[in-house]
Amino acid sequence: MALGEIAEIYRSSKKKVDINWFTEWICRPFAAVIVYFLQNTRVTPNQVSFLSFFVAIGAAGLFACGLSYSWLLLAALVNHISFLFDCADGMLARRKKISSTLGHLLDFLMDELKAMMIFASVTIRLWRTESDELFLLYGLGGLFALATGLTLTSFMRRPEYSGQSPTEDGQPAVLTKRSGPIGMVLNILEHAARVVVHYPQYIWICAIADRMDIYFWAYAAVNVLYIGRSGLAIVWRLGR
Repeated sequence: MALGEIAEIYRSSKKKVDINWFTEWICRPFAAVIVYFLQNTRVTPNQVSFLSFFVAIGAAGLFACGLSYSWLLLAALVNHISFLFDCADGMLARRKKISSTLGHLLDFLMDELKAMMIFASVTIRLWRTESDELFLLYGLGGLFALATGLTLTSFMRRPEYSGQSPTEDGQPAVLTKRSGPIGMVLNILEHAARVVVHYPQYIWICAIADRMDIYFWAYAAVNVLYIGRSGLAIVWRLGR
C-alpha cells in the first residue's frame, strides 16, 4: 500500500470546507484508503453511496435487535464503516473529476434515509431495553420531525428560494456567517445544532457509554427546533 499516494488522495479529494473536524481529520484519512483501492476500478461514486446505505441497514438491524452491550458496540462499528463509505463516495467523485449536482443529491438522499433508519432502530432498542412504550410515541414524533426537516432543507436549498447556485462540485452554496453580537450567538447555537445533527461523530460515544438515550433525545430535539426555525423563516419570507 502506497502511503504517500493515499496521503495525496486525502489532500486532493477532500472538501475545501469540510462539515466538521471529525469528518475531515478522523474519517477522511480512512476513506482515502477506500478511494485508493477503488480509483482504478469501474466502481462509481453512486455505487459507493448505495453501499454505504446497505451497510447502514446492517447497523440499524444490530441497533434494534442486538440488545446486549457487545451487540451495541458492533452496531456502532458497522455504522461507522457506513459513514466511511459515505465519505469515500464524494472523495472518489472528486478524484475522478466526475462530481455533479445529481451525485450530491443522491448522497443527500442516502444520508437522510440512513438518518431516519438509524433513529428508528434506536427507538426500537430503547423501547425494548427500557420496556417503555412511550419511546415508540416519542420516536414517531422524532421521525416526523426528521422527515419534515428533510423536506424543508430540500426546499430551502433550491436556487429558486436561496438565490444561489450549487458550488462547482455539486455542494450547496456556502452561506456567510452572521456578524454582530446577536449574529455570533446565533452562529454558536447553529454550530451546536449541526454537531448534534451530524450524529456519526458522537453516536459511537453514546454506544460506548451505553447511553443511546442521549443521542435519541438530542437528535429529536434539534430536529424539532429546526422545523420551528426553518418554518418561521419560510413563512416570514413568503407569507407577507
